[in-house]
Amino acid sequence: MMAELNYEFKKRLAEVHKKNRRVEKSLGEGEIEVTSAWTVAVPRDDAFLQRVGRDLQDYFFTSMGVEVGYSTTCPARRAIVYVIDSKLKKDGAYRVEVTPSRIKLIGKDARAAAQASYLLEDLMNLAEAPYVKLGRVDRAPIFRCRMVHSGVAEDEFPDAHLNAIAHSGINTVLLFVRDINRASTRFVDFNDVIRRAEKFGIDVYAYSYMKSRLHPDDEGAEEFYDSLYGNLFRKCPGFKGVVFVGEDMAFPSKDPRTSGLPAGQKLYPDGTKPKKPHPGWFPCSDYPDWVNLVKKIIRREQPDADIVFWTYNWGKCDEAARIDLIEHLPKDISLQATFEMFENLERDGVPCRTTDYSLFFPGPGKYFLSEAKAAGRCGIPLYGMTNAAGLTWDVGTVPYEPVPYQWLKRYAAMRECHEKYGLVGSMECHHYGFYPSFISDLAKRYFTEQNPDGEEILRQLIVRDWGSEHMETVQQAYRLFSEAVNDLTTTDEDQYGPMRIGPSYPLVLFNDHTMVIPYAPYAHFGNNYICRPNYAYPIHIPAKRVQFEGEIRLYKHSAERFIAGAELLKAILPTLPENKREDAQRIAGIGEFMGRAALTTHNVKRWYLRKVALLEEDA
Repeated sequence: MMAELNYEFKKRLAEVHKKNRRVEKSLGEGEIEVTSAWTVAVPRDDAFLQRVGRDLQDYFFTSMGVEVGYSTTCPARRAIVYVIDSKLKKDGAYRVEVTPSRIKLIGKDARAAAQASYLLEDLMNLAEAPYVKLGRVDRAPIFRCRMVHSGVAEDEFPDAHLNAIAHSGINTVLLFVRDINRASTRFVDFNDVIRRAEKFGIDVYAYSYMKSRLHPDDEGAEEFYDSLYGNLFRKCPGFKGVVFVGEDMAFPSKDPRTSGLPAGQKLYPDGTKPKKPHPGWFPCSDYPDWVNLVKKIIRREQPDADIVFWTYNWGKCDEAARIDLIEHLPKDISLQATFEMFENLERDGVPCRTTDYSLFFPGPGKYFLSEAKAAGRCGIPLYGMTNAAGLTWDVGTVPYEPVPYQWLKRYAAMRECHEKYGLVGSMECHHYGFYPSFISDLAKRYFTEQNPDGEEILRQLIVRDWGSEHMETVQQAYRLFSEAVNDLTTTDEDQYGPMRIGPSYPLVLFNDHTMVIPYAPYAHFGNNYICRPNYAYPIHIPAKRVQFEGEIRLYKHSAERFIAGAELLKAILPTLPENKREDAQRIAGIGEFMGRAALTTHNVKRWYLRKVALLEEDA
């Protein structure tokens, strides 16, 4: 049992370089050893690479127990040097080039050279020693943008977390923006976050919560939106982009197919409920007018700002209406679609539908593909909401989902969409933030190697984390985990209920019993907004009851495989060396927790059937 205080996970997030990774072993054929006689040499006039060099020096000391030197002059021998080579073909390309007396960390630009530095760390982590093979290793990212939220706390980015994000090959972080320096729940100095992120080679995008009160044709609309977005980019010129999503950017559309209400307004002024869809959930014909106006305002202040238009909210709408909207959007923005949503599937005879955001279906879904093809025809850069950093909304209380074979299916599908439809950007988490793990290590390599072999990458990570002697056992456990998530067909009722809370989910018998899940006064979503303790499901609808009873069976199967996989891993924990055991124990614990959460959901559903029957009898 590993007990800890609340929020103690933040200590682990602050540890960018794991301690004592080194294993005593002989130098392999074709390898060199970096000893204390080596020096990290950095350019005298490049503060960015000087910080990267200090980081590498710390890696050698912390992870490998080697005290290398650090200098702004380059020794003739035994030097690790940073080189900028603009002739490298691909954007963001980087290389580690090793000779007996020199290691070159080469990048197309300084940020890419930093990634070469982190790659050297990765190679030595796999070797479990300060050894590296002679020759060269080339990498280049297939995505121009991989963006995440903070895993520390919403809109909170300490330097150590930014450093870990950069080490994971992720180049963009998101800040929720309600107003200048006003994030989702509190004051945040946006310019401070932007400046510090830049030190780690990371861009910052604004995720807009600003409310669109006017139609672009309304009198004073340009002045109004300039007071929002023009002001944001004037006061915070370091923002590199902005993300717009329907439910938050909705404006009073004049599309006659909609209610015409702005974001946050559900009723007409007279209190009546609209019969037509809200503009935030419909591909309005005048969204292009709104985008063009806001784009003009933003680009006056930041000419190369990336404007990301996310179609998540109307993915279930008629395809013709969605495609018509895309065809009228400006070509110099980015279109984002959610990778797996709105897909009707079947698991073991049980009908299911992918909710936001799920992993039981790797994707891509029909909605995503339809928009990807349209974006390709229109020449609009394509982004995907993929959750590829390691966590979906299926289980709400784990840092990541250790289901590597399922993630590999998604990663392979993403690469295919990159090649076929020009997928160039990836939003890799939403609300739940980024937590470094072997899954994010898997993603980094899969998205930067030229022809990645996912299973081989995973085998190397298993050796690093568990030892080669446990390969078959760990592979079996990971396959059980990955099979288990296939049956985790989470509905909204489950995501916002027992799968979000886990085994402590309450069983509330009477519908008039008011239970409020405890929440902090500064919580973004308090008062049961995203956690619903009064479980409910529309089983009065015959088809829904059949689905519900099938889900009971699926959750039992899922729980059994998660727990069986965890038991396999727990059995080998006592045999692991101390420097591997704690992280391994946490992987096993996450798998078991996911199994216990699935078992809880199985039992909540069984209980709910009896509750409904009891209350019907009691009238």
